[in-house]
Amino acid sequence: MMPRLSDTMTEGAIARWLKHPGDTVAVGDVLVEIETDKATMELEAYEAGTLHRLLVEEGTVAEIGTPIALLDDGSGPELPGPVAGEAAAPAAAAPAPAASRSDGRGVRPPASPLVRRIAREEGLDLSALRGSGPGGRIIRADVEALRAAPGAEPAAEPLPPLIPEAADFRQPTRVPFDGVRRVIAARLAQSARDIPHFSVTVIADAGALLEVRARLNQGREEAGRPRIGVNDLLLRASALALRAHPGVNASHDPEGGGATLLHSAVNIGIAVAAPAGLVVPVIRDADIRALDSLAALSRELIRAAQDRTLTPERMAHGTFTVSNLGMFGVAHFDAIINPPQGAILAVGAILAEPVVRAGVVVPGERMRLTLSADHRIIDGALAAEFLATLRGLVEDPWRLLG
Repeated sequence: MMPRLSDTMTEGAIARWLKHPGDTVAVGDVLVEIETDKATMELEAYEAGTLHRLLVEEGTVAEIGTPIALLDDGSGPELPGPVAGEAAAPAAAAPAPAASRSDGRGVRPPASPLVRRIAREEGLDLSALRGSGPGGRIIRADVEALRAAPGAEPAAEPLPPLIPEAADFRQPTRVPFDGVRRVIAARLAQSARDIPHFSVTVIADAGALLEVRARLNQGREEAGRPRIGVNDLLLRASALALRAHPGVNASHDPEGGGATLLHSAVNIGIAVAAPAGLVVPVIRDADIRALDSLAALSRELIRAAQDRTLTPERMAHGTFTVSNLGMFGVAHFDAIINPPQGAILAVGAILAEPVVRAGVVVPGERMRLTLSADHRIIDGALAAEFLATLRGLVEDPWRLLG
């Protein structure tokens, strides 16, 4: 069965089968790599036997609970023919006329992107086919039968349109979404569409923060200790601010007419631009971790995200997210809330700017901190109080060491 490998997963794509029909399988053997909305995960066998048949081919998406392979004791009648969630079709099934609309326009037959690609490459006309898959879906076997049928010819060249289509001077290259990018797009679109949110920004004096970081890092490398980064200090400051304002460490619950879920644990997600797309590993109990522990765990999680070795467990149960684009020189941005969390902090770069102190313009180091909040559970005043506490910690960073 397609397992649930993350708390937000609704479907998974078969990235690669590592066992094939006829292979002996022992408990713990890695059967398949599954691409989820967060990462590519290995699925181990929990029973021993012989792999009898693959039901979902590589590159195909299956919903959670869908059978993806058959495992038996090796006494099965015969090893499978075609793979794929696409059961074998009658070999010589004659193509049936395609359905048509009452208005005379052809109906686009249901088929997977893989089938359409094969048909396009082979020059086959799918409109003449009635699929043998569920609901009349055209499967690979149907296309192969059409290709092998006597007299099969490439689809006729379409007639030129009466009005020539305008050339696309953008010269685009289409890059199809993979499973991770597809889920990221769907979840962020859902967040932007369904969560009534607002953003509020404070400007913090980061001079002391840089000074403390420099003091902390003196001699660390010589002593074999990892350096402390600005992001580590901000994670610590965010955790303490969330503990001081539990109303921000919250989620919206639509059940029973709606409610605010106040989370006892402060679990901070770190937005990481991994090769597969945006992933958010979570540091649990961030508010009770010492700065060294928090920094070490942050580096470990970011490295795992970039290596695509994060487990679903390490991305689950977040209550708040910090997204930092300061290392790219971004001064200010609004981040999209990572549902079901109630808020996200966007961190901009520390910039050298002229500031006024005691009526005198002097050099300063400033950074923008922007909170995006779910307005159903977080009001503007609460967001402002949270940011005031956060700014206070940034401007008096010695408090982060306690």
